[in-house]
Amino acid sequence: MSITLALAGDTMLGRGVADKLDRTAKPEAFFSAEVRDRLAEADLFLLNLECCVSDRGTPWPGRRFHFRAPPQAADLLAALGVGCVTLANNHALDYGHDALRDTRRHLLQAGIGCVGAGEHLAEARRPVEVEVRGLRIAIVAFADHPEDFAATASQAGIAYADLAAGTPSWLTETIASLRDRAEVVLVTPHWGPNMVTEPLPYIRTTANALLKSGATLVAGHSAHVFHGVEPPVLYDLGDFLDDYLTDRLTRNDLGLLWLVTLDAHGPVRLRALPLALGYARTRAAAGDDWQWIRDRFISACADLGTSAHVADQDLVVEFRTRP
Repeated sequence: MSITLALAGDTMLGRGVADKLDRTAKPEAFFSAEVRDRLAEADLFLLNLECCVSDRGTPWPGRRFHFRAPPQAADLLAALGVGCVTLANNHALDYGHDALRDTRRHLLQAGIGCVGAGEHLAEARRPVEVEVRGLRIAIVAFADHPEDFAATASQAGIAYADLAAGTPSWLTETIASLRDRAEVVLVTPHWGPNMVTEPLPYIRTTANALLKSGATLVAGHSAHVFHGVEPPVLYDLGDFLDDYLTDRLTRNDLGLLWLVTLDAHGPVRLRALPLALGYARTRAAAGDDWQWIRDRFISACADLGTSAHVADQDLVVEFRTRP
């Protein structure tokens, strides 16, 4: 038995996207038919929600950007087929603790699971476990920034890990404990700085520690640009929906929708659909954009010792089935 897992990176539903959500929450207003059709192929869809979902709160002091989506953002995600989001990132508390509570409540009311944040430390670190077509999947999420968003024993926040000090034992122990009750352990970190085009050395070191602890698949985000693949690690998923300005060098307006085939032995194959991100709308890439993504992805994978190829306009990486 195999399943298809859809993964998308940083998804920002505030600001200009929020203005559009005030008019409609229909998926077709935000995503082209080809993107929606590909998502319909997935048995489970997970993304990084890089904003809060609330109509309350005040901006967190000392931050340059504050992203808040209206409650109907949860309806958009549900209609798109999102099954789970990670909230372990540097925007989950942009409008404070009450807005984080609202985010979790709106998501759960829409039937969407969330991982990586909670009312206290234990809840923020707690994995989400789901069964998809008979395959048991455990999802672990954490972020290496910002420290002031970290949950404590008595305060809501995110699952924070200071990776500069090494991979924390709570994280490796959590992953190891899941292998006895889940065939697939997906770890989804929000790690590293923005706008870098390859994983930094400490990120690769952390990824290796996660795999040694028992992670089946690692799918990271934070850079806003996609990185290459070093099976079974997808270092950065890039962006999925936003209203961001475009960096013409790193091309954060070009991304990927990642579709991973998995079975009880782990990831089998990756197919990635090239994306073009406009202002509050994402479509399948074409023409020069598609070619740029193709060349960038194949080169980035080759730099990590991985072979990638094209099949039916998708970018494909074959994974070795784990014993």
